[in-house]
Amino acid sequence: MRIGVAGVGRIGTMHAANLAALAQVDEVLLYDPIAGRAEQAATLPKTRAVPELAGLLRESDGVLVATPTDTHPDLVRACLAANTPVLCEKPIAADLRAMSALVTEIEAASVPVLVGFQRRFDPDMVELHRRVGAGELGAIYHVRATGFDAEPPDFSYLPGSGGIFRDLLIHDLDAVPWLVGEPVVEVYASGSVLVDEAFAAADDVDNAVVLLKFDGGAHAVLTGGRHDPLGYDHRIEVLGAKDSVAVGLDERTPLNGAANAYPGFPDRFQRAYRNEMHVFTDVVAGRAENPSPARDSLISLRLAEACEQSRRTGKPVRTHQWSTA
Repeated sequence: MRIGVAGVGRIGTMHAANLAALAQVDEVLLYDPIAGRAEQAATLPKTRAVPELAGLLRESDGVLVATPTDTHPDLVRACLAANTPVLCEKPIAADLRAMSALVTEIEAASVPVLVGFQRRFDPDMVELHRRVGAGELGAIYHVRATGFDAEPPDFSYLPGSGGIFRDLLIHDLDAVPWLVGEPVVEVYASGSVLVDEAFAAADDVDNAVVLLKFDGGAHAVLTGGRHDPLGYDHRIEVLGAKDSVAVGLDERTPLNGAANAYPGFPDRFQRAYRNEMHVFTDVVAGRAENPSPARDSLISLRLAEACEQSRRTGKPVRTHQWSTA
């Protein structure tokens, strides 16, 4: 099996290395529109640079897209036209209108398109999803999700980031409804600038809280921020009528002065990123179902927009009965 990687910056190079480590992958083909970058990354084992996107599509059984967001729609469409399964880093499009149009095209093409929400591939999260779906936790009462960066992003990134809900908390806005398996009917969000006034200058906040109410009456509380002095922190707790389960609590969780806390998301989700490549190759080979379909990206983006509206108005926002299937 040959897998192509379009875009070999930090994330693309990490994905290429994880793909090359898989026994089922014979070769990883690398393409990048920046001259020389693919050749530089092709020093990895089992990798080869290709000079043009057309060559990447022609030679690859599946393609991973890790280029800048504004290029995602065109690259996904190129993969659809080539009948090539694709895994695209989130988001598949920058705004709701463009994403809705692309999702329609994806579903009409019947070509597998996976969205790179890595938490859906984290082995512990996958097991929690299975247990919730199997009814092992009973009726869900409450979900708590925590997500804090160790250090703020470069301030030059903020104006184009989309804001804390579309950038940082979008992962939880995807993962929590996926876990609960019910539509969100109401959203309330609040935020503050506590880390640096650069966030206010970008019309954003650096700490936020989100309350989601689900169709069955359960609630989820999402907390997130741009600075944790101990390290990167992400965990989820689900409380049900039969059991309560936490994911993300270990000896490296940045609590109580942890000396070896996770420095960032690549370390915290290392197993998730490796499993993501394994699952993608299984989908390409027809051995697995798509665990992160494009339509679900519409749910998380709509929720992020509802959060932003709620933060700005100070009022809860009623939402549609969006499917989480």
